[in-house]
Amino acid sequence: MSDVLPSISPEIDLIAPGFRALSISVEAAPVADERVGEIALRDACEAVLAGQPAWAEAHLNAWSDVFRSFGAKPKRTPCSAEALRKRVIKDGSMVPLDPVVDLYNAVSIRYAVPVGGENFAAYAGMPRLVVADGTEIFDTMKDGQPGSESPDEGEVVWRDDIGVTCRRWNWRQGIRTRLSVADNRMWFILESLPQMPLGELNAAGKMLTDGLEKMMPGVRYQTVLISTESHSA
Repeated sequence: MSDVLPSISPEIDLIAPGFRALSISVEAAPVADERVGEIALRDACEAVLAGQPAWAEAHLNAWSDVFRSFGAKPKRTPCSAEALRKRVIKDGSMVPLDPVVDLYNAVSIRYAVPVGGENFAAYAGMPRLVVADGTEIFDTMKDGQPGSESPDEGEVVWRDDIGVTCRRWNWRQGIRTRLSVADNRMWFILESLPQMPLGELNAAGKMLTDGLEKMMPGVRYQTVLISTESHSA
């Protein structure tokens, strides 16, 4: 299998010192158990309602600080993990969407860590985490119709050779690279700040890969730790 090789702009180290992430490249296999994601999602919601993990608030507060540092307003556009956990605390559960999406959302909820899941077959070139200049294109939906917009200048985004794949670091994913269980080449990125213990980041990655192996026996994957110090996988 060919690995995804994401890169991190050196500017990110000034915005989020100590940022690190797990990059997981996946070659999918036939699905044997579609309920794995749904069960993981239910269990993760129960963990959140029980107040786990203990360091969640510190980690999410750190993400809010990072968002403010590049001009985002975390109360309006929070990091993806905080948005999911707020929904769980409000509603007590989450409605299943897709086996793979449910699984990576479960990891995000359980470990208070932003998790992106991407259809890598839709990428042009490799993903890279950069500071936007404001001219990039982000595909989205407006009033139920396909549309596009541009990020703010100075905004942290994930992008490829075509355009932005996720705005405001991990707030909103684009339409073009959206992932489903039907996709064969998958890429996951689990993003953490120093307030999340490194061992917990590794445990979150293992929850994801263990779930994929149970869901689709025969799946192949490669996990790599990336950081602002290494700048690339």
